Amino acid sequence: MNALKKFGSIVLALLTLASVASAQHWRPLNNPPSFPVGAVALLTDGTVLLHEEQDSTPQKWYKLTPDEFGSYINGTITPIASLPSSYGPFYFGSVVLPDGRYIIEGGEYNLGNSAWTNMGAIYDPVKDKWTPVNPPAGWQNIGDAQAILLADGTYTQADCCEGTNQAYFDPSTLKWTNLTNTGKADRFDEEGWGLLPNGDILTVDAIDAPNSEVFNPKTKKWTSAGSTVVRLEDPASQEVGPFVLRPDGTVFAAGASPSGTPGHTAIFDTKTKTWKAGPDFPKVKGVALACDDAPSALERNGNVLVMTSPPVFNTGAVFFEWDGAKLTHIPGPPNAANDGAFYGHFLELPTGHLLFTDFSTDVEVFFPKGNANRAWAPKITSVPSTVTHGQTYVVNGKQFSGMSNGAAYGDDFQDSTNYALVRIINNSTKHVFYARTTNPSSYAVQTGSMIESTNFTVPASIETGASMLQVVTNGIASSPAPVTVN
Repeated sequence: MNALKKFGSIVLALLTLASVASAQHWRPLNNPPSFPVGAVALLTDGTVLLHEEQDSTPQKWYKLTPDEFGSYINGTITPIASLPSSYGPFYFGSVVLPDGRYIIEGGEYNLGNSAWTNMGAIYDPVKDKWTPVNPPAGWQNIGDAQAILLADGTYTQADCCEGTNQAYFDPSTLKWTNLTNTGKADRFDEEGWGLLPNGDILTVDAIDAPNSEVFNPKTKKWTSAGSTVVRLEDPASQEVGPFVLRPDGTVFAAGASPSGTPGHTAIFDTKTKTWKAGPDFPKVKGVALACDDAPSALERNGNVLVMTSPPVFNTGAVFFEWDGAKLTHIPGPPNAANDGAFYGHFLELPTGHLLFTDFSTDVEVFFPKGNANRAWAPKITSVPSTVTHGQTYVVNGKQFSGMSNGAAYGDDFQDSTNYALVRIINNSTKHVFYARTTNPSSYAVQTGSMIESTNFTVPASIETGASMLQVVTNGIASSPAPVTVN
């Protein structure tokens, strides 16, 4: 056991590339992109998809692959297949599906033009191929609408603009099932979705404010989750801020606001199912700040990082951390002064860091201070002691789907990472290999002692010999288990 602990600490040091655990900072990629990056997604093989956010080439996507030691800072960016020529969206719904494919739906813009399109496409990383997806029956729009995987892995998608349209998607057939009479109080426009520990989906209403609602997947009905106490929307634009579930079972919701006024925050207790007001965002240099469309993310230490800027849609971004008791202003990345809050995107990396993009070529990585509480980590209960190139196996354990969706934005962008990755580290070379995971048994968060599983396929390029295997979710890794690679 001591040997495992020692090995685990070596791996952690290699993967974090941080000399001091408390040294909170930002670092750019050493091999930056030559194109402006917006939407990002973590595939189950450890690579990151990057969308070229540019009117002239919105069909182009790329892949960031970590280096041989698992570093994304030193990773390389390569192009992948482009979208069909008729579809190049900007602000759309998206999830990584249980089978490892990535789906995007809708778009507020298409090929640089305002569209609220109902088009969609699904990317197969094994075949490097995009396949068009038809919209749900009767849907004229999808636009910049929200999407999420339910606790059982079912993909559900909203329609931004036409009443309360919502549908389930079957990835095997590419077919939709429309949900009817769901009881939603207002249309989905501008709202975000987040998974709660009981399996419900939470949203903060942008139109029927200050109401919040929860969707029960068993009844397929929306019901009120109560008033958020303070207004979290800007009445004129109907924008709202992001919200993130923390390991302590509270949801931190950040608010938008009218021009010149600070955004409110609110806290939802998932145990008591009640809201209370949080602190307003403090002014910085006399300037009011809010989250009229903005990203936030759960750090590995349990804090929430959130991006703000002067409302509404003005530049001069300021970053704060919420630790459950107070908001703390922290330094931002180099482009912060030129960014509006809505420029930003966060993504949880397997290293415990946060990838940040802002429609520029400066892709940054945020290194949080401190480490995760080990009680939040995945725990392996069984895994084969010997694995072979190209073969698929099952690993079992606890908390494989994590403590939270991870990062959040709202209706314009989704990047949940509550699914297990498997990495295998060779004992001799310390080289890191990600085994593509598929079909996890659950996406439920904060599952405690419930046994979960995921399939993993050993990559053909992996080195043979004595190795260590880890399950990692939202940047928090399990203790390593010894395996021999044939």
